[in-house]
Parts: sequence; structure tokens; C-alpha cells
Amino acid sequence: MTSSPEPSISHFEESFRHDVISLWERCGLTRAWNDPNKDIDRKLTDKNGAFFVLLLGNQLIGSVMASYDGHRGSIYYLSVDPDHQSSGLGKLLMDHCETFLQELGCPKINLFVRRGNEQVLQFYEKLGYAEDQAVPLGKRLIPDN
Repeated sequence: MTSSPEPSISHFEESFRHDVISLWERCGLTRAWNDPNKDIDRKLTDKNGAFFVLLLGNQLIGSVMASYDGHRGSIYYLSVDPDHQSSGLGKLLMDHCETFLQELGCPKINLFVRRGNEQVLQFYEKLGYAEDQAVPLGKRLIPDN
């Protein structure tokens, strides 16, 4: 009997780019106004964060970006292949990010969830995240299109 491989987390490598973008598309994370290739390129210049991928054997099934600005940590692009969701892999990625950020001395993590995405909000609530009394504001400095 052949056992299935255990999931493993490693740092992003360029050879994962196409699979990561495909994963983000399957998970509904891409938007017309954000070029995923540019987001990856920008992340690769981040000296205070990390870009992790989740592998099951040779198959990329998850990804997450973590950053730390010296005040707060941030989580972006957490994704798990829809065929593998609800199996604890999102929690595995978040635990990995929390440990990574805590080792940097990060006291708090912020993340964004798009309005109406109740399934993801429930996921984060189960992990102990709650809505802050803050209003996120944004301003585009460099258009991606």
C-alpha cells in the first residue's frame, strides 16, 4: 500500500510562478486591477517578509505571503487549492506564518478579507482573528494596467 505524501511548506521559487498564479485564479484571488506577476515581483523585493508555498509531493496546493513592517505583520494571498480546502491546510499555512512573524518580533497581524466572503471570514474567526476598529484606506500609486 502506497501512502500519500505529507504536505510541506517551502519558500517560493521562480519555478512555482505559473502554478501559484493558476492557484490564485482558481481561488478567486486575482482582480483585473492587480497584475499577479507584478505582485510576485514586488514581493520578491520584500526583505522583511516571506513568500511560502504548500506542496503535496510535487503538486503546489497552497501559498501565502507574509510581511512585517516593524509594527505589524500582514498576510496576503493565502490560498489553498479548492480540492484540498477544509482539510486543515489553510490553518497549517497560517500557523507557519504566525511562527515566522513571531520569530521576527511581530506583535500583531493584520489581514484583509473582501466584504461578502463569509466562508473566509469564518475561517479566520476560527483561528482567533477578529475585526479591528479601523477602516482600511488605500490609494493606488502605480497602476498595474
